[in-house]
Amino acid sequence: MSALAHLNALPPGEAERELLTCCASREWARRMAAARPFANERALLEKAATVWWGLGEADWREAFRGHPRIGEHRAEAGQSPREQAWSAGEQAGMSTAAEDTQRALAEGNRAYDERFGFIYIVCASGKTADEILSILQRRLAHDPATELRTAAEEQRKITHLRLEKLLESGLTQRHGDTETR
Repeated sequence: MSALAHLNALPPGEAERELLTCCASREWARRMAAARPFANERALLEKAATVWWGLGEADWREAFRGHPRIGEHRAEAGQSPREQAWSAGEQAGMSTAAEDTQRALAEGNRAYDERFGFIYIVCASGKTADEILSILQRRLAHDPATELRTAAEEQRKITHLRLEKLLESGLTQRHGDTETR
């Protein structure tokens, strides 16, 4: 059975748990689970974006809390092993960052939190630490409303990538307290 067929066949609660690994907004996951079945990957990705843009600010902020700060390994809301692995891969450019870049990102993260009230979120896949820092510095100049929409778009991109990864790697089947694929 394909990963998409498996997702379509899951009971709603299990589908929501799988979808939460792609986006930590409970309302997004609930609406996505309710929108099943998806005819194909394209339909899934299109619906994911439509649902995302139909959510409110509180739902977006909940999704942001599902990510670690750039350069860190733990999200405020906690993460599953799969999400931790995805985050680490997405932030792979940080592994070779110079100390001064790491320090500047940590300072920038604090300034961003203070200015906007949520973590700096960027679709970091394929970006170097210096690129991530440059984007952060530019975004600090945004007004709060513009930055919220910018952060939401970055979350949408991350969700898109994670849905693709979910379908490529297969879904987790839960048996008691253990997980298998």
